[in-house]
Amino acid sequence: MKVGILGTGAIANKHAQAYRNIGFQVVACSNKTESRGREFADRWGALFVPDSEELCRYPGLDFIDVCTFPDSHLRPVEICAEIKRPVQLQKPIATNLAEARLMIDLARDAGIALGVMSQHRFDDATIFLWRAFAAGRLGKLLQADAYVKWFRSDDYYSRPIKGSWHTEGGGALINQAIHQVDVLLYLMGPVARVSGIWQLGARHRIESEDVVNALLSYSSGATGVIQASTAFWPGYTERIEIHGTKGSAIISGDRLTAWDVLDDEHANAADPAPLAQNVASGSSDPMAIGVTTFERQFLDFAEAIKTGRKPLVDGEEGYRALEAVLAIYQSCREQQPVRLA
Repeated sequence: MKVGILGTGAIANKHAQAYRNIGFQVVACSNKTESRGREFADRWGALFVPDSEELCRYPGLDFIDVCTFPDSHLRPVEICAEIKRPVQLQKPIATNLAEARLMIDLARDAGIALGVMSQHRFDDATIFLWRAFAAGRLGKLLQADAYVKWFRSDDYYSRPIKGSWHTEGGGALINQAIHQVDVLLYLMGPVARVSGIWQLGARHRIESEDVVNALLSYSSGATGVIQASTAFWPGYTERIEIHGTKGSAIISGDRLTAWDVLDDEHANAADPAPLAQNVASGSSDPMAIGVTTFERQFLDFAEAIKTGRKPLVDGEEGYRALEAVLAIYQSCREQQPVRLA
């Protein structure tokens, strides 16, 4: 597959490494800051294209990988829909639901694949739990929580656009913990009601939240908690904890670190839990993550393009995660519970 990358910041380098590992070719790239774009192009053997719209239309590409801030996702999708080119977006899909829905509609009407990055769907732990829950191994699911108690330095937030409502859509929840929100929704199903409380700029000079807590009521009747922060030094490995009537499971970072289930011996022999302790986490360093799950998501997206099926994380899945995040923000602002449609 031949890829064009729009935006050449830190996450784009992770993408480029993953593409190289799986034999995809980064053909061209674009960045508003020419020096950074050319440096990226030199590093990965790509052509630097100064104009972002020209990159989207560059001939011979199989898809465009948009690694820019979420407030600038719409225009690339409009162009890709016009020329019938698949497009993949860095999370979150957008900063508001109206633009997210518009992009989904544009892609659907054009018949192109629209993907949203959420690589933790492709962790061994998530893949296993999806199978295990479908088989009822945890019994009735009662509680599902996510704890993302991370730390980001003042340098991380030194640019005014970081942690801004307009450009990034918010702070710790929409930028860091949205991965765990997506995994919770994937494993547990939709959320019916949320109630949130936040601290805006508790430690950092940002306008959005660097501490947020939320209570969740899932449509299934299960309940849950989300805690997200970038203010807790030195930063701790993120966790997802899920409890059912037959036992409990914990994901720490990208690994399943606990699987305590009653009478699970037979099922365990047929499909053993991939327990591990050597976790990778971006708790204090955004780049301290592996690329294996990026590779898996890119391969899934490529297969979706070739076969015409939906990617595992398509626009609708990106919309669901954004919808839950924005409902929590609304609850924080209004200081009352919010029901989701």
